[in-house]
Amino acid sequence: MHRRRRTALVVSAAMLVAAPLLSACGNQAHPGAAAVVGGDRIEVSTVQAQVADVRTAQNESDQSVQLINKSGQLSRAKLHGLIFDRILDKAAADAGVEVSRKEVQEMRQSAVSQSGGEAQLRAMMLQQSWVAPNQIDAVLREQVQLSKLAQTFGADLQQPAGQKAVGDALSAASKSLHIDVNPRFGTWDNKQTQLANYKAPWITQVTKPAQQEAAAGA
Repeated sequence: MHRRRRTALVVSAAMLVAAPLLSACGNQAHPGAAAVVGGDRIEVSTVQAQVADVRTAQNESDQSVQLINKSGQLSRAKLHGLIFDRILDKAAADAGVEVSRKEVQEMRQSAVSQSGGEAQLRAMMLQQSWVAPNQIDAVLREQVQLSKLAQTFGADLQQPAGQKAVGDALSAASKSLHIDVNPRFGTWDNKQTQLANYKAPWITQVTKPAQQEAAAGA
């Protein structure tokens, strides 16, 4: 994808292979929840379903063994994405940002064109971001949403100042949602808007300066 769009792609994705998914949050107040965000539950079954979709796509690939071996924290990746999606929705709503279906379709067309075709896009998203074919539009919606959020602040996501402006908005939204994560998945870091001690190597975090992103291999 275009560099700016990849920079905007804070695509939710954290990791942990199909390790035993939990049955309760740490304080036992939310049995069956992987996390509670803004009072809304993210069920363990929802995380499992997303993991299963990715595993199905990986198993259908000629590179199935490599893809599975490289996605060792897939469960955490999917939980991270589900949480981040809600944070981005909150930050966007606070800023008056809306994303239309047409905008997502246009982003999809652009991504397909830049990837060299629909099959190539699907293969790239599966390999680089652990995204199943039926999850691509949700990822592209986040990309559009984040880009429009940056525009409301006059922020350039390729510059540290722009990254900070958007990162601050995301952190504020994260704090306001009082995120409670099942401890077996980890804990949530409001400042970094990610699961603590987790970093997906393909993601450019807007909450970090550009020079740190380069060092992280973004």
